[in-house]
Amino acid sequence: MTTVILKKIGYFSDKDIELFEKSLSKRIIQKGEILLKQGQICQTVYFISKGAFLEYNFKDEIEQNIIDLYLENQWLLNKQSFVRQEPSDTIIEAFCESTVWGLDIHTIHHLIAHSPAFLQLGSILEPAHSRVKFFDNSLTPLQKYQYLLDNRREIIQVFPLKIIASYLKITPETLSRVREKLSKRLS
Repeated sequence: MTTVILKKIGYFSDKDIELFEKSLSKRIIQKGEILLKQGQICQTVYFISKGAFLEYNFKDEIEQNIIDLYLENQWLLNKQSFVRQEPSDTIIEAFCESTVWGLDIHTIHHLIAHSPAFLQLGSILEPAHSRVKFFDNSLTPLQKYQYLLDNRREIIQVFPLKIIASYLKITPETLSRVREKLSKRLS
């Protein structure tokens, strides 16, 4: 597992890998469990070895506004809260039973002090995908969904359409029409 995690970051010596392994903490998170509450300061970055997570806030008292979706072999955190050490404006919740490996901010500082190679951990803060595209109002719903198909197809296999629609900032009805239009094109 450690090799998979570190390969996503950069090059590390055997000694660095051994120190990293000792520093990780494993957690099993139940479906619906909140990993980060709104107003809580994000102190830990997690690597998802199994499962899926939602990051969201609320449009109103009922409706979730999906900010991001996370799957296996991705790093999970509220970047702004973690970097600035300020209260999170979002919630991170397990979509299903999940297993994560965590590194808290103090452990990361300890690792960096021990070996400059751990400065590569900063790459965790750079997203593997660009969710900014979904917030670009110049993109049509079809373009947004096509981007998702081309770049994060696995999301469609894990999350229900209502969550995907919220992530794309379109209504579920619009998403249904887009999917229908695409299926007709492929027929």
